[in-house]
Amino acid sequence: MLKGRITKGIGGFYYIDTSDGIYECKARGIFRKKKITPLVGDMVDISVVNEEEKKGVIEDIKKRESELIRPPIANINKAIIVFSIKNPQPHFSLLDRFIVLAEKEGLEVVIVISKIDLDEEKEYENVKRVYNNAGYKVIPISKKRDINIELVKDEIKSNIVVFAGPSGVGKSSLLNKIDSNLSLETGEISEKIKRGKHTTRYAQLLKLKDGGMVADTPGFSSLTLDGIEAQDLKDYFVEFDDYADDCKFYRNCLHENEPNCAVKNALEEGKITTQRYESYLQLLNEIRKKNRRY
Repeated sequence: MLKGRITKGIGGFYYIDTSDGIYECKARGIFRKKKITPLVGDMVDISVVNEEEKKGVIEDIKKRESELIRPPIANINKAIIVFSIKNPQPHFSLLDRFIVLAEKEGLEVVIVISKIDLDEEKEYENVKRVYNNAGYKVIPISKKRDINIELVKDEIKSNIVVFAGPSGVGKSSLLNKIDSNLSLETGEISEKIKRGKHTTRYAQLLKLKDGGMVADTPGFSSLTLDGIEAQDLKDYFVEFDDYADDCKFYRNCLHENEPNCAVKNALEEGKITTQRYESYLQLLNEIRKKNRRY
């Protein structure tokens, strides 16, 4: 048996990075019967069926430390979420959805704001303030002007990172800038709809020359909060944590209409931003509506 990590999966074939090189593998039928799908990032045991052609079979999938549904990837410890400040315009509800899913899996979150060279009004500074206030590291970058690229590279070193964000924000081109050996395909922004083309068609784990691994994933334009209950959503808005213990109803407080809510008091005092709080209420109502349908 050889141990390794799945770095790419295409059409039922999985590419396993082992100490003896990359093997192309199929998964045993037992996984399908158990309704288990191997994910990029999975640690696996494989048996070799043809050493010369580097072909094998996945025999066992190890327990996952973390798992994201969309993008489908396992065993990462950090999420770098890339959003552009212009072209396309930022979609903050989508950003907050991904943060919630990353928090649910216990991932460290870093937010990268791209294309600040297009932002003459410096709107990105307000975005940075909002998410710094929530407790997140925010890195404004410009690939064209080579601003803060090294800071993003430092976040990847010694980590297994998911690189995610909507299409067209420059994820693949940023990775090419970080490591010129990658040569990832990049796309242009559609002038008509101001969205990017999906140049990344499947998730894959990439080894960087300066250390660390990064998952380049297909862009997404929608993200559902499957598996998150209304009662639990507040736990993934981490800026609430400093105040929630002082709520009258403590763990049962949804920070919505309850009396003596310390989170709402913090909101009124400007300690929690209105943008994030309103995003929380929007997602809370979305989860409730979905639950009522089932």
